Amino acid sequence: MVVQREMSFLESVDANFSRAAALLDLPPGLLQQIRECNVVYQLRFPVRIRGEIRVFRGWRAVHSEHRLPAKGGIRYSPNVNQDEVEALAALMSYKCAIVDVPYGGAKGALDIDPRQYTEEELEAITRRFAAELIQKAHIGPSTDVPGPDMGTGPREMAWILDVYQALRPDDLNASAVVTGKHPTMSGIAGRHEATGRGVVFATREFFRHPEHVRQAGLSGTLEGKRVIIQGLGNVGYHAAKILKEEDGAKIIGIVERDGALYDENGLDVEAVARWMKEHRGVAGFPGTTFIEDGRRLLEHECDILIPAALENQITAENAPRIQAKLIVEAANGPVTAAADEILRARGTFMIPDIYANAGGVTVSYFEWIKNLSHIRFGRLERRFEEMRGHQVIQALEALTGRPVPEAVQKTLTKAADELDLVRSGLDDTMRTAYQEICAVMEQYPGTDMRTAAYVLAIEKIARAYVQRGIWP
Repeated sequence: MVVQREMSFLESVDANFSRAAALLDLPPGLLQQIRECNVVYQLRFPVRIRGEIRVFRGWRAVHSEHRLPAKGGIRYSPNVNQDEVEALAALMSYKCAIVDVPYGGAKGALDIDPRQYTEEELEAITRRFAAELIQKAHIGPSTDVPGPDMGTGPREMAWILDVYQALRPDDLNASAVVTGKHPTMSGIAGRHEATGRGVVFATREFFRHPEHVRQAGLSGTLEGKRVIIQGLGNVGYHAAKILKEEDGAKIIGIVERDGALYDENGLDVEAVARWMKEHRGVAGFPGTTFIEDGRRLLEHECDILIPAALENQITAENAPRIQAKLIVEAANGPVTAAADEILRARGTFMIPDIYANAGGVTVSYFEWIKNLSHIRFGRLERRFEEMRGHQVIQALEALTGRPVPEAVQKTLTKAADELDLVRSGLDDTMRTAYQEICAVMEQYPGTDMRTAAYVLAIEKIARAYVQRGIWP
């Protein structure tokens, strides 16, 4: 398929779907059902702000209900529109299918720049938006479960939960109406870092596949690899921090709204994050090269490029100049369909968004399960595991007649807590999904990873429709 022009975000998602669907022998009507968004709610509501009535506009799109509940974050952005919400909802459907999370795809958004409002004003706006979503878009623990996205976080999720509990006081599972909550608000350990850590797990799995490493023109492991990251928000920050601290990668570039930082010797991610929090940008950060036109750094030579900001960042215009050997899509839709054509033709290896950034929804699923079961992970078995560790130590000492070293004792008696279990489950999920995508690539020789991921998602969703009897 030759892309003749630059497409919108939604058109790019559809183009990727069409390329994958062409490989499958599925009825056109079934493919249409999988492709199209089931329902979109557009909501307008008034809120009194600074002595005047302001009318806000928001959306909630439910792309697929082959599994319930539907799942998807809520984005606060002044540039959001309905097409973007539908595209994001579609990606959620495919993403959940790929990592075997039993959700349909959804997405929500509010046309607002949160930086222009105080915390009290944002709370009033969010609470009114939540009431609209509950009463008109029917969000709930068993129907449609929102979570955080760009511009929102645990604070907004807590406000939405509070409104839901006020409107549905008899719902025993009310805490499961949203995910991404703070652990003290029935959230789960590890959710805040989940998307970024999932990106790292995906990248680690890539390096466990020598054929993919060779195809990308790389070698070895993540140790010492030169990485450029666009966007040091929640996802980009955690991905950069983990890659640097746990894998020995070198973060040589960070691209932000107001420009980019570059240092061939590696940047101090924590120091840059602190600077950004204080100065609301990277400009002026000492000891590095500042590039005012930050997007130019996307084109700099590096081993791994991780776009972790917005969609449509790598386009037909700059794709010919991208020098990264591996692109890991931490953001949703950072590479347009036209750019994808160019990069694939050049042999650039890309780990696609619908797999790479699935860590967030995976751990949201764990949080949802925790809320429905009303018990934290590890509570029943943790002390039992510690006791078994002590028994093993006693047996070793009885057999050898020598004391077990203290370091070994600590290892044997350490029982998994909630964070350990969440990270373990996320790692297993990302590794398994990568291997399933690889199986599709082997089934269809010459298929790139993005197309294989879409094929896998379409097959799983189609199977769900058929098995439920929705499709003959």
